[in-house]
Amino acid sequence: MSDAISDASLRLAGNFALEKKFTFFNTRPIGLLLVSLTAALLLSACAGSDGQKDDTDIWSEAKLYSEATDKLNDGDFAKCGKYFDKLEARFPFGPYSQQAQINAAYCYWKASEQAQALVAIDRFIKLHQGSSNLDYAYYLRGLITFNDDLGWLGKFTGQDLSERDPQAAKDAFESFKIVVERFPNSKYAPDALDRMRYIVNSLAEADVIVARFYYQRGAYLASANRAQLVIRDYDRAPAVEEALYILYKSYQKLGMVELSNDTARVFKLNFPDSPMLETGQRVIKERRWWQFWNK
Repeated sequence: MSDAISDASLRLAGNFALEKKFTFFNTRPIGLLLVSLTAALLLSACAGSDGQKDDTDIWSEAKLYSEATDKLNDGDFAKCGKYFDKLEARFPFGPYSQQAQINAAYCYWKASEQAQALVAIDRFIKLHQGSSNLDYAYYLRGLITFNDDLGWLGKFTGQDLSERDPQAAKDAFESFKIVVERFPNSKYAPDALDRMRYIVNSLAEADVIVARFYYQRGAYLASANRAQLVIRDYDRAPAVEEALYILYKSYQKLGMVELSNDTARVFKLNFPDSPMLETGQRVIKERRWWQFWNK
């Protein structure tokens, strides 16, 4: 129970005593029982939902930081996130406060608690714009939203980042972009740039998947429009190869012979060794975010 609630409870209890000091002892036994039960419930609520006292309440700032760091080093990320949160809440102006916030975000991220990790890192960024760790904070925010770990199901099905909701990828891109543009000399900038390239390629792939979907269902105008979007917005992404092919085939189906022929010429100029015009299949090299150079 917080101090504010405790103080309010004491004031209410004081007022109640003053107003009832001449009648309290005339209360019926059932009334006394209800008052006792209410007090017991309040006390149990203060002790915690499980009725157990939190041992960390008596820890000093240094002790709490030490224990949280030990949990971090041991890989107990769920526990270290909670400890760092408690440290920042109890000692908001202490010497470990800033580090506790950023460590809590890291711990929650490693514990796959993305929502809590984002709350922690966003609070840090908002409160500490002058921090020497701000580059890392934006980089960590990018990692939290980047979330390239697709889990066992994604690995089993071969799912790619491009096959999921692209909004998280766009949010990660913006965080990495801040690192690259505002902190070009940061040690995190090179990795942030690699991830930006991977995200761009994945977003392009996502739009190609949509264009392919439209084409396979006979929505040729929609497939042409989505393919044009890929070519316009992601002109250096590997997915442009298939986007040009879909555009070429869509124009064919729409009876736009001249546009179809022009697109075929552009395709051959940019991808002279591609077999896609003949086979309809693009050769895609297996890649992860760190293999952005795979075209």
